[in-house]
Amino acid sequence: MKIALAGNPNCGKTTLYNAITGKTEAVGNWAGVTVAKKEAELKKKYNSKGRNIKIVDLPGAYSISPFSGEEKITRDFILEEAPDVIINIVDGANFSRSLFFTTQLLELGIPVVIAVNKSDVLSKRGDIIDLKALSKLLGCSVVNTTATSEEGLLDLINEAIKVGEEKKPQGILELADKDSDIARQKLVDGIVNKSLDKKRDAKKVNFSDKVDRVVAHKWFGIPIFFAIMWAVFSFSINGLGGFLSDYFNEVLFAEIVPNAANGFLESLGVAPLLQALIVDGVIGGVGAVIGFLPLVMVLFFCLSLLEDCGYMARVAIVMDRFFKKIGLSGKSIIPMIVGSGCAIPGVMATRTIEDINERRMTTILTPFVPCGAKLPIIALFTAVFFPENSWVGASVYLLAIVMIVIGGLLLKKIFVWESSSYFIMELPEYKVPSLRYAFLQMIDKAKGFIYKATTIILVCNTFVWFAQAYGWNLQPVEDQSSSILASLGTIIAPILIPLGLVGWQLAAAAITGFIAKENVVATIAVLLAVASEEALHLPGGVLTEFFTPVTAFAYLAFNLFTPPCFAAIGAMNSEMGSKKWLFRALGFQFGMGYLLAMVISQVGTLIVYGKPATGLIPAIIIAVVAAVYVFVTIKKSDSKRIQLGVEA
Repeated sequence: MKIALAGNPNCGKTTLYNAITGKTEAVGNWAGVTVAKKEAELKKKYNSKGRNIKIVDLPGAYSISPFSGEEKITRDFILEEAPDVIINIVDGANFSRSLFFTTQLLELGIPVVIAVNKSDVLSKRGDIIDLKALSKLLGCSVVNTTATSEEGLLDLINEAIKVGEEKKPQGILELADKDSDIARQKLVDGIVNKSLDKKRDAKKVNFSDKVDRVVAHKWFGIPIFFAIMWAVFSFSINGLGGFLSDYFNEVLFAEIVPNAANGFLESLGVAPLLQALIVDGVIGGVGAVIGFLPLVMVLFFCLSLLEDCGYMARVAIVMDRFFKKIGLSGKSIIPMIVGSGCAIPGVMATRTIEDINERRMTTILTPFVPCGAKLPIIALFTAVFFPENSWVGASVYLLAIVMIVIGGLLLKKIFVWESSSYFIMELPEYKVPSLRYAFLQMIDKAKGFIYKATTIILVCNTFVWFAQAYGWNLQPVEDQSSSILASLGTIIAPILIPLGLVGWQLAAAAITGFIAKENVVATIAVLLAVASEEALHLPGGVLTEFFTPVTAFAYLAFNLFTPPCFAAIGAMNSEMGSKKWLFRALGFQFGMGYLLAMVISQVGTLIVYGKPATGLIPAIIIAVVAAVYVFVTIKKSDSKRIQLGVEA
């Protein structure tokens, strides 16, 4: 049996899906979190008879007539694959809006069971839905549920299985003109009037309204966002997360695990070369990444709480007025918020944007948001060079916003396009966040972090260790500068000189970062810490031989704002739908990240130390060439706009 979950965005559909399947798919207080259908087996708790039941979570939709890409996925699945039964999740907090979609589902000839969700919100408001009256009016079964606490879900599944086995279409509605939205809305209004006893006065200012006047204020909104992110980063890096990561880095992976591994391998009589590969290459590199796992877990736990309480939806509203100035809308902030966890789903979420130009621009700009893979880089350089400055981690997010704004303005000027998109979001009421949900999201992110560290990063580090230990003649080298990796890094190293960065090791780490951003930390650990007896992340450690605090921040910016990892680039290719636009995007991202790092290094060094950084002359030449190129390109675009009659 195949049961499809369908409903409006933000109705609790994916929360319900996670509860009945045991999955940990991302949920959010906005449309676009689910952009593709997801399938899983029904959990045993809800399937006592052991039937073969598959649950399909469909993207949120307001209508069976598709307006956006995710709505088309929902419509095509329902019409073409014909599930045995549809569970239509109705948002009890937005009853009238949800029923519009319900009336369309009931006309398809597929058995439907209604789940009136968020009954906890209704009870707080004092509103009462007469389930018997609603069931009679719609002609189908109706069950009261609260997906977050799993209340009513067993009754819902049992009813869905029963209806699905009977295979009798439900819901015979009398609607004279099925193509008329006005006629349909009148029908819905009649159903609402007969089944909903509404106690709350919509004109009355409630708690959420009062809070929104502050956190969603047009001027205070962004400073408040920065302050909240500063608090989250401070707690994650300088608080609990940093304390646990210090133990992982200084004790667990610096002493306990290497000593145990050396003792075990020596007892087996393993060759010294293989022992060095395992301890220095595998454990040293992977351990440098895993060492920041507690920090990442604490950070994602805090971000999940912010998302679940309803605050992140306000961030989208705050950013909307600024994004409109650069040809985007609040819809673009949603992929960027999703991308703070991982750039891949963030890029995929851009498919919810109808306007092709806005979608491409958002796809290009979304990877600028620091994702989970970039957190170890942020944590490492913050710990070594800015141990007393808790604002540095949060400043990366502020810098990301600046980069997105500047990038958007440049894209709007360089390319001839205009956006026709608009942004409407119904803000959810604030609620006490679920610790269980935040914990599950934290564990899910930790699993992904560990999986990547023990697969992609492990393989890459094995190659890095081999390449730094051997020459092209496949003989061991006494000096790393004679190794395979040194020769490869030396080819790339001149590119970093205008950034004030010297050393083939830094070039090699940046290259491996394009495979997976965590590799930057892992490669540095193998190359620099392999000969050092002190932990890599200690202030004043081995990294200070290659960086000043200014150039360290420049190198951090270079790795954060140049193109993302290969997997995210693949997602960009899929969403762009054009190789030409993909290469334009990658060139733009590299140019932005490179120029930002160059400005930070050269200007910062002059201001802080009163002397120019390495590579000042080539940096000036590059800056002049870039300025001339942008000026000429914008002039050409302006001429084209005049010809086409497009506004700048």
